[in-house]
Amino acid sequence: METTTTIPPVVDTIQEQVDKASTFFTDLTNYFRGILPLLIIALLVLVLGILLSRLITKIVSKGMERSNVDEAARSFLASVIKTALYVLVIIMSLSVLNVPMSSIITILGAAGLAVSLALQNCLTNLCGGFIILFSKPFASGDMVEIDGITGVVSSIGVLYTKLQTYDGKSILIPNGKVSDAKIINYTETPTRRIDLKYEISYSADYRKARQLIISVVSENKLILAEPEPVIRMASHNESSIVIDVLVWVYNDDFKEVTYTLNEEIKQIFDKNNIEIPFRQLDVHIIGEENVTK
Repeated sequence: METTTTIPPVVDTIQEQVDKASTFFTDLTNYFRGILPLLIIALLVLVLGILLSRLITKIVSKGMERSNVDEAARSFLASVIKTALYVLVIIMSLSVLNVPMSSIITILGAAGLAVSLALQNCLTNLCGGFIILFSKPFASGDMVEIDGITGVVSSIGVLYTKLQTYDGKSILIPNGKVSDAKIINYTETPTRRIDLKYEISYSADYRKARQLIISVVSENKLILAEPEPVIRMASHNESSIVIDVLVWVYNDDFKEVTYTLNEEIKQIFDKNNIEIPFRQLDVHIIGEENVTK
């Protein structure tokens, strides 16, 4: 009698799995051997690209520092440039490996469009921040008036400009509005003109009032001799004569001189009986006998 040996099905299954795994790793090894030169080139492109990106970012940061760009904005711009360069380096490295970039670029473009639509206001403020940084209508520490708000610029961010007002308020104005607004920079020139108006009654002596004002102005050491102060009759109102007082001072003395002139001119007018009129209304009552029905 002959005996036959049979291999159990479990052993066949294990042998098949081993053969498949061996084939997979062999194919993978052969694949990496084939693309090894490309991997080395891609790695070199990645490393050199990162080093070059850091160098470019450092050079740009130094340039912005010399241009007196605000520190917060300088840091943000450097981050944006660095990120953009890194993305470019990664795309170049993947291109070396023959990775199809059209699909990746399409996905990035779609994602960028979605983000831009969702953050439209932020992007408007961001563009406004770039306009402020490069056009430089003002800098940190300047006293400015933006859309009727006067204060000292405490910081220029990438989205907002922060003003510190004289009554202790911190106001954040979106850069998109700042770039479109009328901006008055009081710090750009060292001097500033104070425009004051004083009213006297028609019965008062105008020449005497003018001389009194001249004496107050000439005694104030904070008022500049050049340009010469202007003290002239400005207009004839319904119940008063208006005298313009235009004097030049340094920016830091603006408020002090304004307060001092108002106080001293009021005192000297009172002392010399120069009347400052208040608004008056004459009411005429018609008797019943004169009223026509």
